[in-house]
Amino acid sequence: MRSELLQQLVATAQQVRSIEQQAFDAGMPVAALMEKAAVRVAQRIQILYPLTAYPRVGVLIGPGHNGGDALVVARELHLQGYQVRLHRPGSKLKDLPAAHAQYAKYLGIQEYDDLFPLRECEFLVDGLFGFGMTKTVRDPYAQAIAQVNQWPQPIASIDMPAGLHTDTGEPLKEAIRAARTFCLGVWKPAFFQDRALAYVGRAELIDIGLPEASFETVLGHPPALRLFTPNLGDMHLPLQRPQAAHKYQMGHLLLVCGSRQYTGAPILAGLGARHSGVGMLSMAVPQSLQLWLSAQIPEALVVGLPEDADTGAATADPNLLEKVGAGKYQAIAIGPGLTPNASNLVQEMLKSDRPMVVDADGLNVLAQLGSYQWLQARTAATILTPHPGEFKRLFPDLTDELERDRIIAAQKAAQTTGATIVLKGARTVTAYPNGQVFLNPHSTPALARGGSGDVLTGLLGGLVAHGVAQSKAIEPCVPTAVWWHALAGEKAASERTEMGVDAFTLTQYLLPAITNSE
Repeated sequence: MRSELLQQLVATAQQVRSIEQQAFDAGMPVAALMEKAAVRVAQRIQILYPLTAYPRVGVLIGPGHNGGDALVVARELHLQGYQVRLHRPGSKLKDLPAAHAQYAKYLGIQEYDDLFPLRECEFLVDGLFGFGMTKTVRDPYAQAIAQVNQWPQPIASIDMPAGLHTDTGEPLKEAIRAARTFCLGVWKPAFFQDRALAYVGRAELIDIGLPEASFETVLGHPPALRLFTPNLGDMHLPLQRPQAAHKYQMGHLLLVCGSRQYTGAPILAGLGARHSGVGMLSMAVPQSLQLWLSAQIPEALVVGLPEDADTGAATADPNLLEKVGAGKYQAIAIGPGLTPNASNLVQEMLKSDRPMVVDADGLNVLAQLGSYQWLQARTAATILTPHPGEFKRLFPDLTDELERDRIIAAQKAAQTTGATIVLKGARTVTAYPNGQVFLNPHSTPALARGGSGDVLTGLLGGLVAHGVAQSKAIEPCVPTAVWWHALAGEKAASERTEMGVDAFTLTQYLLPAITNSE
């Protein structure tokens, strides 16, 4: 139970300080926490970098407690037979690291004034700086970081790669490019900022025994920021069906998508919806695509929309909602392949009283409207799924915030509009209007392919429709769809490589991803 809780929590640098301070105020010695953390890191290093293959280890020592952690790791590895070489770029050490340095010298662990003897080691341990960095890394530390980043050996960082901003993931001039990072105690936001992924490498959380009560006191219950795992919501995958279920109990989704220019988008979105398990799927597309789409997705009820003769984009009239019978659907998803020429259609559909997922050109139309009033006026839930480019067009006033901290940017956008924001990326952020944020721990660059977002739109729309039909809260549907979509991408990439996962192939892995079947 404890490990499940810790795996979900995410704390800013200031929150981590408060959590640790509560433990210290309660009587835990700082030295005891350092010892426990470092010993556990050393144990993991022995598993991941076994002595037989990695006999020599170079350890970079910083001036603070992260340097103390590294010295304890060095001691433990030395006692297990590793040939340990220490290097301290700066001359200063706090009292506790200084004591560990003195003991390391007593044990005969060699410390070098020059960095280059560490070049001969099979791997390196980064103990320069831990969490809480906000200032630019200066020499001699910046010089040392730049040098070791050019070496081929893997680097294992303790808590945070030196030089990364704990909250934003920004490299502060120079930052260690770690192969692995052992995050101590609780996840920090940097591990889920896209720009930090090239620095943290493979990250894992090391439980160092901080009291659970402190987490709840500092982070709140429920915490505002956490990782998503399926057990956090009431979505049970695969979707559970009552024995006497009929199709309308499983939800009815209306997908509004497509144009003569983008004929594939409706198929991909429709296939995403198909695999969600939604009971009924209707699709509204330009009239010229109606028969063709019916042949591609035969179970869908396909409605033909008026279309612009020149562009092939769907158009609307004042009676469109009545014509498509919007009131009979549990949810509507709109956007993939529409083109920005479908502005009137998007505006008309936004007037519906159904929960709505808005993606792709639906978002571009909203950006053209230049006002959040369309969203704020809606009586039903709205879910926006922008990638960073669409986010900037939608929220130009948050562009700088997006560049600085995408988690905060998504949070502010949700609070401003009253919509749920799914900010797509390597670590997709789901932000709710009430300030709560879920981070998706799964990702693969295999999903960086055209059409992947269309699949997510259909999948998400189907889950929302199912949730409404089952009288369940729809909030868990959103991160569930994101999690499921990413999991399918990872499974597909593991079998087909990252180059072999096109959007159509992705749809074929949605069910295997959650059933562990082929």
